[in-house]
Amino acid sequence: MALYLARRGAAPPVSSEGASTAPSETSPSIEGPGKARARTRTTTWLLIAPACLFILVVFVLPLLQVLVLSVTDPTVSLAHYRRVFTTPLYLRVLGTTFRTAATVTLVCLLLGYPLAYVMARRGGKLAMGLLVIIGMSFWTSFLVRTYAWMVVLGAKGPVTAAARMLGFDQPPQLLFTTFASTLGMTHILLPYMVMALYAVMKKIDTTHLRAAASLGAPPFQGFRHVFLPLSLPGVVNGCLLVFTLCLGFYVTPVLLGSPRDMMISQLIAQQVEELLAWGFASALSIVLLAATFTVLALYTRFVGLDRLWG
Repeated sequence: MALYLARRGAAPPVSSEGASTAPSETSPSIEGPGKARARTRTTTWLLIAPACLFILVVFVLPLLQVLVLSVTDPTVSLAHYRRVFTTPLYLRVLGTTFRTAATVTLVCLLLGYPLAYVMARRGGKLAMGLLVIIGMSFWTSFLVRTYAWMVVLGAKGPVTAAARMLGFDQPPQLLFTTFASTLGMTHILLPYMVMALYAVMKKIDTTHLRAAASLGAPPFQGFRHVFLPLSLPGVVNGCLLVFTLCLGFYVTPVLLGSPRDMMISQLIAQQVEELLAWGFASALSIVLLAATFTVLALYTRFVGLDRLWG
């Protein structure tokens, strides 16, 4: 009103106490959108600064040190990388690592998909009970679970005792084999696959399946053409998690596997602990990291990394 009277050439209104109600020239102005955005950006950076600093100090700087060490120990050259990709032994270890990771991922998918499907479709107490059982595996250290498999598959374990009761004079060797290593890693990584699948399957609208059934589709055809395509993001997410985690496994293959099935993490530990070859071990670590980033890059290119978190 005061602004309108001012434009009309009239004096601003006066309150009962005699003071003018017009806005004071010395009053602070309203904050513009530019200042609001600047303040928001400042607040955002202040919130993420501690996490960024922690990642920089704990992860990025040591990683840069490993990268520098891989090309400077003992002299500045790419000899360690050339050795990795020209020596048949190291190429075989790389192939074994990827083959083992792919095998464990496939087994986890075959075992985890039906379990996640039952949890998502049935719901209720059954799903809650299965979730509790799966969650209990996260509460137990994977080292403890690995030692448990050593007892179960050992020469005096229940599997060997059951085989002798069935008439086997010489039970098959299960411990320190490819089977034992794959079994142990599958046991440890299966919950990751189940949770990734369940998170996607739980969001699938069941009315799609009912619509398919109303159109005459049998249950299997409805699952194949409706439910399975909708659950593929969970399949891709679970496979990515299990595969990348399996690439760097160390303890379980060492305790349960055989030397013939050496993975790249075991080779890195051997170079550091037995040979003190820090430069070559650093080069192997960078190769493993590059392989992991390659898998993530392919996932981002064809699926999108944001889909990994739902």
